[in-house]
Amino acid sequence: MLTQLKMNPRERFREALLFGKPDKIPFSPGGARESTLAAWHKQGLPQGKNYYDVLLEILGIEPEQTKPQVSLGVSFQMMPKFEEKVLEHKDGHYIVQDWMGAITEISDKYDYTYIRSAKDFVTRKWHKFPVENRKDWERMKERYNPETPGRFPEDFAERCRKLKDRDDIVSLGVNGPFWQLREWCGFENLCMLMIKEPDFVAEMIDFWSKFISETLSPILKNVAVDHICISEDMAYKEHSMISPEMVRRFLLPVWKRWANQIKKISQLSPSPQSPPLEGGEDRGGGCPIIDLDSDGYIGELIPLWIEAGINCCCPMEVAAGNDIVQYRKTYGKQMAYHGGIDKRAIAKGGKIIEKEVMRVVPPLLKKGGFIPSCDHGVPSDISWDNYIEYSRLLAKLTGWL
Repeated sequence: MLTQLKMNPRERFREALLFGKPDKIPFSPGGARESTLAAWHKQGLPQGKNYYDVLLEILGIEPEQTKPQVSLGVSFQMMPKFEEKVLEHKDGHYIVQDWMGAITEISDKYDYTYIRSAKDFVTRKWHKFPVENRKDWERMKERYNPETPGRFPEDFAERCRKLKDRDDIVSLGVNGPFWQLREWCGFENLCMLMIKEPDFVAEMIDFWSKFISETLSPILKNVAVDHICISEDMAYKEHSMISPEMVRRFLLPVWKRWANQIKKISQLSPSPQSPPLEGGEDRGGGCPIIDLDSDGYIGELIPLWIEAGINCCCPMEVAAGNDIVQYRKTYGKQMAYHGGIDKRAIAKGGKIIEKEVMRVVPPLLKKGGFIPSCDHGVPSDISWDNYIEYSRLLAKLTGWL
C-alpha cells in the first residue's frame, strides 16, 4: 500500500523492500549494456545523452534532487592485484592474465578488460585459475588482509560523518563464499574439491567468511548501511549448481554468520586502518536488507536463504523458471524481490509487454516487498521504443505517473 507522505530515495527504498508504506515504489526499469545503448542510439536515443535522463524527460518524471553521493571507498578486492597483461593475441582472441590471477580468453572484438567488467554480454573462456593446490592457497591468502593499507581510505571517518545525514541509499556488495571460491579455483575444480577435499574447501570458506566480517565491521559500526548485496551466482536454468545438501553444508553457516552481523552493529574490533569515530560513538545500527544476487532457477535455494536470514533476492529470471507471483504465495513476507519482469516479453512489445507487467507487478505490489525491474541487464533486442513503452507502464503502476 502506498502512503501520501513524500519520501526521499532512501526512505522509499527501505519501505518498499521491507513491506512498509512507501509514497511510490522506486522506479527501476533496468540497466542497459553497451550493445543495447549502441542499438538505441540508432533508434532515436540522442548521442551523448544518458539514457535514463532522456527516459525521465520523455515520461515527464522530474529527476529527484539529492546531495552528491559519498562513497565509503572501502575495497573488498585482493591487495595487491595480479599484473594484468595480454599473454597471446591470435585468431581473433586475447589470452590474458587478469587482475584476479586467472588465465582467460576473450574475443578481440572487445577490450580485454571486459573479462572482469560487465559492460556487455560477453562470452569468456577460462584456461587456468590461481588456486590449484595448498601452496597456491597460502600465497593467495596474503592478498586478503583487512588491515592492508589502502583497503580503507585515509578519510574513512570523515566519509562516515558525511553519510550520517543523507537522502540516498548506502549499498555495499560482497562476494559470497561460492562465488569467491569459484574465482579462486574455477567452477569444475571447486565442485571436485567439495567431493574429494571438503576440509580444504571448508578452510577457504572459513577464511573468506572472516575476511568479509572483519572488513565489514568498521563500516557497520560507523554507518547505517541500507542494503548489502551478496553476489552468489549459483544456479543453472533448471537447478542449483550444487545440491541443496552441499549448500547447507558449505555455504549456509557463512550466510548465517554474516546475516547476524549485518543486522546489528558489528561486535568485532575495527581495523587499525579504519578507527571508529571520535568518542567511540556508534553510528551504525545494523543493515535491514540483505540481498542475494543469483541468476538461474533459485526455487530450491530460497528456503535456504530465508533460513540464513537473507530477506531479498534478485534478478528473478523468468526464462529460468522463476515465478515470483508463486514465490510470494509460498514464502509470504519472508522474502522480498527486485527484478522479475521477463526481458523476452519486453522485447516483443505491445500487448505482450502489458500482459507480462500486469501478471507480475500488481499482485506483488499489493503486499509490498517488491521493486519491479527487467529480470537482468537489458539486452539489445529490446528496442528503445519498447523500453519506453514498458517503462511508462511501470511508472504508472509504481506511482510516478
